[in-house]
Amino acid sequence: MARVAWPGALAAAFLLCAAAEVALGAKRVPIPDDLRDVVDDEEDDEWRSWGASHSRGPGRGDSPPLDLSRMDPPALQAELLRGQTGPSFGFVKLRPGTPRSREDVVGIATRWSNVLRTGSVEAKFVAVDFGTLMFTMDRGRDILELKEFILSQAEAYEFKIGDKVFRRPGDPPLDQVLEKLQKEKSQKSKEEL
Repeated sequence: MARVAWPGALAAAFLLCAAAEVALGAKRVPIPDDLRDVVDDEEDDEWRSWGASHSRGPGRGDSPPLDLSRMDPPALQAELLRGQTGPSFGFVKLRPGTPRSREDVVGIATRWSNVLRTGSVEAKFVAVDFGTLMFTMDRGRDILELKEFILSQAEAYEFKIGDKVFRRPGDPPLDQVLEKLQKEKSQKSKEEL
């Protein structure tokens, strides 16, 4: 077995030496030591600005900071929501009037968490009761994407973070909807008596 391996090893060594001779025998381009007359124009503006911090609107970067003392509360909340970078949490009220089991609510929370994770938004949903989910986020800067996602879901009615409540345009406040459902329920029970 050893006698068969030697010719193969000798052939490989011969080929390696031949390849090295060809590589060493190739014409070399001389590089002078004095490079004062060489113009380096390979870098473009995008390459030069790579890694530099960019201004992202008012109150950021080189522009002067916003005067928060002169802002009205809704504008201040919008600015704080937009600039939120740390952890966040809030609540989602599910569409009222739809009976749900505990498994249904847990299933919605799990599905939403998984779908958002595929979009690189790390939000975790937990069922609080049959009509409420709580969410937590490590990166608050994704809150606007989360808001768009939640309001696009058929099961969601409103989204609350802090004291700010978001609903689809045209949807009445949740209290009015619950009051209307309660009246309908009481009328049905009176009719049954």
